[in-house]
Amino acid sequence: METKEAHASLRDFRTDSRMLLLVALAVPVGVVSALVAKALLWLIAEITNLVFFQRFGPLLPPLENHHLGAWIIAAPVLGALLIGLMARYGSEKIRGHGIPEALEAILLGSSMVEPKVALLKPISSAISIGTGGPFNTEGPIIMTGGAIGSMIAQLFHLTAAERKTLLVAGAAGGMAAVFSAPIAGTLLAVELLLFEWRPRSFIPVAAASVVATLLRVPLLGAGPIFPIHPHPVLSATVILWAVSIGILAGFGSGLLTVLVYFCEDIFLKLPIHWMWWPAIGAFFVGLGGWFDPRVLGVGYYLIDALLKGHFLGAAVVSLLVLKAIVWSISLGSGTSGGVLAPLLIIGGVLGAFAGQWLPAGDPGLWAMVAMAGMMGGTMRSPLTGMFFMLELTADYNALPALLCGSVAALAVTVLLMRRSILTEKLARRGQHIAREYSVDLFELMRVEDVMDREFTMLPATTPLPRYSARLASGDPLVCSHQGTLLGNEAGELVGIITRGDVVRAFERSRDDTLTILEAGETDLVVAYPDETLYDVIAKLLRNDIGRLPLVDRADPSKVVGYLGRAGILHARQRYHAKKTFGKAAPPFAARRAGCRRRVKAINYEAAR
Repeated sequence: METKEAHASLRDFRTDSRMLLLVALAVPVGVVSALVAKALLWLIAEITNLVFFQRFGPLLPPLENHHLGAWIIAAPVLGALLIGLMARYGSEKIRGHGIPEALEAILLGSSMVEPKVALLKPISSAISIGTGGPFNTEGPIIMTGGAIGSMIAQLFHLTAAERKTLLVAGAAGGMAAVFSAPIAGTLLAVELLLFEWRPRSFIPVAAASVVATLLRVPLLGAGPIFPIHPHPVLSATVILWAVSIGILAGFGSGLLTVLVYFCEDIFLKLPIHWMWWPAIGAFFVGLGGWFDPRVLGVGYYLIDALLKGHFLGAAVVSLLVLKAIVWSISLGSGTSGGVLAPLLIIGGVLGAFAGQWLPAGDPGLWAMVAMAGMMGGTMRSPLTGMFFMLELTADYNALPALLCGSVAALAVTVLLMRRSILTEKLARRGQHIAREYSVDLFELMRVEDVMDREFTMLPATTPLPRYSARLASGDPLVCSHQGTLLGNEAGELVGIITRGDVVRAFERSRDDTLTILEAGETDLVVAYPDETLYDVIAKLLRNDIGRLPLVDRADPSKVVGYLGRAGILHARQRYHAKKTFGKAAPPFAARRAGCRRRVKAINYEAAR
C-alpha cells in the first residue's frame, strides 16, 4: 500500500502553479517583442531607402535599381565602420548574428542580458542590413527579444531558470512577429535555446509566440509572407527526390559553415583591431553588390521569386556563388546581422538549380525543400526548418517533402561536422554545447534498481578502537562501504558511522570506552526503495551527505539496503554503456583494494 501511495505522488511533469506567473509575464514579453520587430523592420527600410535611393520610405525595396553607381561599394563600408565603433565603445556583444550570443547568455550568463545590448543590437543590425549587409533580422530580433525577456525577469527577481524561459520567450516572440511563424518560433526555442522540454518553459514560450503573431497583424500585416499556389499532393517519387535535395542541402550547409569560419580565421590573423574587421568585410560585400545588387540586403523578393520558380539557368549560379562568398566574408568579419534569409536564398538557389534536371516536381518546390534543408542542416533544427517553410508559404501539401529534406540535411551535417554554424563560435571560446536531449536517467530509475542489498550492520555497542582497527586492517566486512550501519540487539537501525566520523571522534577524545554509536550519527536521514533516484540525490545534496540507509516504509527501523555515491554513479555508467554499446556494463568491481567482498552481516557474533 505504501509503495502504491509513493508512486501515486509522482507526476509526469515537475511543473507547479509558478508556471502561470511565467505565462502572465510572457504576454507582455510577446507584445514588446512584436513592437521591437516592427521598429526594426521600419528602421531597416528607412535606412535602405535613404542610402540607396536618397529618399524616405517604410517599404523595403529591391536594390537592382539603386542610385549609387560605383559608390555602392562604399555604402556597406560606411555602415560597417559605424558598427565597429558601436561594438568597441558600446558593447562587444552586438557583434555576430545573435544566436550564439543568446546561447552564451543562457548557458554561461545565468540568462542575464545587459539593457544596452537590447538597444544597440537592433540599431547596429539595422545599419548593417540597411547599408547592404547580406543578412536577415532573425538573429538581432532573437537577441533583442531575449534581452527584453531577461530584463523583465530581472525586474521581478525571478530565478535563473525562469529568466531563461522569459529570455527564450522574447526571442521566439520576436521571430514569430517578423515572419508570422509562431510554430517555427516556438520550435526554434525548443530545438536550439531552451535545452529542455518542460511545460514550465514550453507553455510560456508558446504564449509569447502567439501573442507576438497576433499583434503582428495590425503592425505588419497578416501572413504568410511568401504565399504560393499550393502544390498538388506529392507522389512517392517526389518524396524520394526530396531526400536527394535534402542531402545536397546538407553538403551545402556544411560547405557554408566551413567557409564562414575559414573567413573568420583569416580575420583573426589580421594585425589590426577587430573594430576594423567589419569594414574590410563590407568592402567585399560592396564589391559583390557592384557585380550583382541582388546579393545585398535581406532579399525577401528573391525568396519569393525562388519559391515561385522564377529563377532558372545561369542567373541562379552567379547568385549562388556571389551570395555565399559575400555572406561568408561579412559574417566572418564579426559584423552584426542574422543568418536566416541568406540561408534561405542560398538554399533556394541551390534547390532551384538542381531541380531543373529532376524528372518530378518543379523548381519552386525544390527551392522550398532546399530552403528547409539548408536551415535544418545548418542550424541543426530540422523541425524548425520544416514548419518555418510551411508558415512562410502556407503550402501544407509540401509537408512530407519538407520533412524528408530537412531530416536528410540534418543527417548529413551531424555525420560530417562536429558542430553547427551556431555552436562552432562558442566552441572556439572554449564552451562546448551538447544538443542531444533525453529524459534524466535519475527521473526514470528507482532506488530499488541500484541499491546494495548486501550490507554490514554492526552492534551499536562495538568499541570505537576495535572498529577503527578493523578499518585499518582492510576487513571487508567494514570496508565494503564508506558508511557502516549500526543496529541494536533487536537488529533495528539506530545509527550510521563513516570513516570521517572515526577521525573526528579520535580528534575529540581518546577514550577507549567510546562506542561507534556515540561516535556516529543517530539523527538519520533515510530513503525508501520506491523513491526515484532524482529525489534521493536531492536528499543527499540537501543534507550534505554521501550515503543513505534504505528502510521499509512500513517499518522504518528495518533496513532493506544501502545506497552511496558509488552506486549512483555505477547506475549511470551501466545505463549509458547499455544505451551506447547495446550491452550492460561489467559488474560493479571493487571499490577499494582489500574491500572486494560485500557481506551481509546481521549475525552479531560474526560481526564481533
